[in-house]
Amino acid sequence: MRLLNNFEEEFSEDIWSELERSVNSNMSQSVVTLASFIGRKRCFACTGVFIDCNGSTTRVLTSASLVRTSDDENTVADNLKIVVCLPDNRRTTGTLQHYSLHYNIAVVHIMGFCCSRTAQIDDQMQIKPQMKVVAVGRGYKSGKFMATSGIVIDKPSKLDCKELKISTCKITKAGIGGPLIDFDGNLIGMNFYGLEETPYVPVNIIVEVLKNFDAQGFVAVNDDHSPNRWPVPKPFWCYPTWHKLEEEVDLEEELKYQREQY
Repeated sequence: MRLLNNFEEEFSEDIWSELERSVNSNMSQSVVTLASFIGRKRCFACTGVFIDCNGSTTRVLTSASLVRTSDDENTVADNLKIVVCLPDNRRTTGTLQHYSLHYNIAVVHIMGFCCSRTAQIDDQMQIKPQMKVVAVGRGYKSGKFMATSGIVIDKPSKLDCKELKISTCKITKAGIGGPLIDFDGNLIGMNFYGLEETPYVPVNIIVEVLKNFDAQGFVAVNDDHSPNRWPVPKPFWCYPTWHKLEEEVDLEEELKYQREQY
């Protein structure tokens, strides 16, 4: 029996070792994994990427799903503790600095640490249909770096946010908030998770949101737009095909049920 849709599930296709050496090096020094806790209970885990360092302070771009409440997705949970797993697997505390519930973007602040690499962000980056891309993620417990390839497609997302784009990269929930890059390592967007497709927030939107954050100070909420729903499918158990049961579990039916629920 296997637990699917959990935060530790690895990508089914992993091309991490096949990336160009320079891209692999930059990603391995700039991609982190984060988890939020209330008390000792872990609420969420996802991937993030360093975006800048100022003295002894580093900022991480990630998904606002990290801090949303489970009961009301349009609010941020109180009393959350954020733990960041750095590239060298050391754990440190992060602080929520900015968030947008419309674009599901969050920026986490790390004190006492200056990163050596950051995401390669260019708001003039041209994203073309059929462009080859790579989605990068990390497991929280394992710290393992993962990458999977695909193309961007000219198709609207099924989620509420209409500015989202779609890629064929097949990630797991561990890849939520992780960078979508081209094969030269340039940031294309930030990944979210879907059962059948991978939506992403394109880099030009990310740059605009970050500019708004910087103009608003600390802690800032981007309230220019109404919040969108960003449902994350719940984990479920699946029996392998070789396992004989009186009542077998149909994976397609289970996925259909998950889509209907979320």
